[in-house]
Amino acid sequence: MAQAAQDIDSALDQLLPAVQGDEARLFDSMRYSTIGGGKRLRGFLVLEGAKQFGVSRTSALRVASAIEMIHAYSLVHDDLPAMDNDDLRRGKPTNHKAFDEATAILAGDSLQSQAFSVLAEEATHPDPQVRIELVRMLAHAAGPRGMCGGQMLDMMAEEAKAPLEESAIGRLQLLKTGKLIEFSAEAGAVLGKAAASQRQALAQYGRDLGAAFQIADDLLDATASTEVMGKATAKDAGAGKATLVGLLGVERARLQAERLVAQARNHLEGFDEKAGLLRALAYFVIERRN
Repeated sequence: MAQAAQDIDSALDQLLPAVQGDEARLFDSMRYSTIGGGKRLRGFLVLEGAKQFGVSRTSALRVASAIEMIHAYSLVHDDLPAMDNDDLRRGKPTNHKAFDEATAILAGDSLQSQAFSVLAEEATHPDPQVRIELVRMLAHAAGPRGMCGGQMLDMMAEEAKAPLEESAIGRLQLLKTGKLIEFSAEAGAVLGKAAASQRQALAQYGRDLGAAFQIADDLLDATASTEVMGKATAKDAGAGKATLVGLLGVERARLQAERLVAQARNHLEGFDEKAGLLRALAYFVIERRN
């Protein structure tokens, strides 16, 4: 993952170049929240999925960069005072603290549009149908029936008079976090023009992995320190966030994450030893410390 993160950062550096002139502050803000830091889980999934089908590293890195741009944009906006109002992200001041709120909003908007620009360019894949499919999938995963919809449900849950039930929390987290991870897992198969059954297996792997990842994230919020996480912790309970940890408790939530990891690994049964890192990643998401 460290090597993948380094390669993705190099690709992002080229796709989001520093510029001179009037737009420099905007580009600086975009680069600030995108290049360096983070686990690159989503990008790593794209690279490992693409590896199963012999996709060129260049194509895979462009798609990995696009998903990391979308993820970065979501974090920039999520940290704003109107959302979670956070001051720290990845161990440094959040974008609106390092720049200002208006610049942070524009940086997030620009990262989103740049991600789709990258996917649409011929350098990503010579077949326009593949590029269109990637654009369609990412738009769905990031939009009102994906990440943005999940964020809306998350905010509504904070104001709800009664705690959400387990199924409602699961849907919220599937939309807010899971859809982008599902896209990331399936994207390599799209690039490789894989069979529908292989695409479906990787998508299901990504869905279960994303659910386990979110539970692990909530567990870390409840148990880890700000210094280890590089962002504020112990905020979910105080903000009334709807999480499985809050509903089930730490131990039951951890067991649920372990079940999801086992399910995710089962979806990879039809793949050979090249999927070894994808299998190992399933364990990593619940064993990580930040």
